Amino acid sequence: MTSRPRPGSVRYWLGGRFYRLAFDEWGDPAAPSVICVHGLTRNGRDFDRLAAALSDRFRVICPDLPGRGASDWLDDPMLYQAQHYVVALTHLLGRIDGPVTWVGTSLGGICGMIIAAAPGNPIRRLVLNDIGPFIPADALRRIRDYLVASADSPVMQRFADLDAVERLLRLVHAPFGPLTDADWAEMARNSARLRPEGGFALHYDPRIAAPQRGHEPVDTDLWLLWERIRIPRLVLRGADSDILLPDTAARMEASGAAVFEVPSTGHAPALLDPSQIAVIRAFLTE
Repeated sequence: MTSRPRPGSVRYWLGGRFYRLAFDEWGDPAAPSVICVHGLTRNGRDFDRLAAALSDRFRVICPDLPGRGASDWLDDPMLYQAQHYVVALTHLLGRIDGPVTWVGTSLGGICGMIIAAAPGNPIRRLVLNDIGPFIPADALRRIRDYLVASADSPVMQRFADLDAVERLLRLVHAPFGPLTDADWAEMARNSARLRPEGGFALHYDPRIAAPQRGHEPVDTDLWLLWERIRIPRLVLRGADSDILLPDTAARMEASGAAVFEVPSTGHAPALLDPSQIAVIRAFLTE
């Protein structure tokens, strides 16, 4: 089986109309399924390297959340919230119609926890990349401020070339870890879309910031949700993360999750390094 992705999509209903959720699929369609779901301003191409590495043994499906990548933008920007992403993702799970492993970075991990806690869900193993059942308000405030500022800034929405995109990503995603020049260049290609009038923009609807405007973050406590998840769980934590705090990771480990800490990294590990990929592969094949 070639380690090249196949594009696909599924329709889902939200807010009175149907939308298209796009995904890339890797590996043998008959192999065990792995779903990889990205973070807030990212898209499914973040998992290209992980998906290629797993595609010899797994069917790997990497969706673009609504408003990101090749997926449709939503008519009502106030629908850009986790519970509505779960609606779209459960339509994808219905298409797969079988057991899956879930790999979720940040927002993708929150969606995974919500689904994994629901009765009758198909998730059999859960990998959380730098996210857990407690998120401090200060970290959420940082994310909100960046998201709103980027939506309002012409400089962050219009780029002359991919080099300009890469310069921004190196700045705002420095916590992803010590990446190579080739890693940053690949991320820039996967993070940009061509603008009709020329140049590039980041590959998401800037209106995803709408639900955050005027909203003062508070600590997010999902421990009751976490306690309902009984499947094998792997947690990757950036050693310098302000989203997944050491005490939270320790409590997750005490509840039975395996925890792997990534040095010299904040929120969130990029899952490009062979050591990070090896940890996930070992968990999926144990």
